[in-house]
Amino acid sequence: MVTWPVFAEQFYNKKLMTEVLRTGVSVGNKKWQKVTSEGVGWEAMEKAVVRAVAGDEAAKMRIRAKFYKEMAKKTVEEGGSSFNGLNALVEKLSTYVPVKK
Repeated sequence: MVTWPVFAEQFYNKKLMTEVLRTGVSVGNKKWQKVTSEGVGWEAMEKAVVRAVAGDEAAKMRIRAKFYKEMAKKTVEEGGSSFNGLNALVEKLSTYVPVKK
């Protein structure tokens, strides 16, 4: 994934993808600017795309992405943490009785 944050939480998402999960390559703004963007040249874009799709680094990113995909699938399968959490919420909400005033 090539990230190009522009405003708001996109900078946090970029940091997550490039530094924490290490499944993305950053290109674009380094900081949020209210009025104008510093822009990105085609050379920077080309470099980021090549890093994301070719070579050893790209292969490692794809392996990590597949690993995270499998982890995410397991959480929503029966018995997974997201599956169990959602079912617990539905169960709690289905037994809710509003307090009468």
